[in-house]
Amino acid sequence: MNKQLIRAGALLLGMTAALTTVNAIAQNKDQDGTKALEAGKKVFTQTAQPACIVCHTLRHAGASGEIGPSLDELKPDAARVEKAVRNGIGQMPAFSNLSDADIRLVAKYVSTVAGQ
Repeated sequence: MNKQLIRAGALLLGMTAALTTVNAIAQNKDQDGTKALEAGKKVFTQTAQPACIVCHTLRHAGASGEIGPSLDELKPDAARVEKAVRNGIGQMPAFSNLSDADIRLVAKYVSTVAGQ
């Protein structure tokens, strides 16, 4: 009987440790996602020159530009944003001064928050 109690206790302890690890990983992923969105917002509002907020409307960023399309209405996916930032489109110039990482961040940010 004692051995069964010890085994049950060990099993319970192992399951608790595993669930704690899974929970910590899930929280870390959420924090990483939030940090990435914050970094993308910074690219949108500050890093890009000229800043995206000069031309585009995006409520989440507090942007109300009137030259380019409203991103809240357009609701582009990340691939579309990335292509426009890399190559330019219409009156929008290519942003060759942005790193690949910055372009991915701003594309993820816009595609996630547009229309919210």
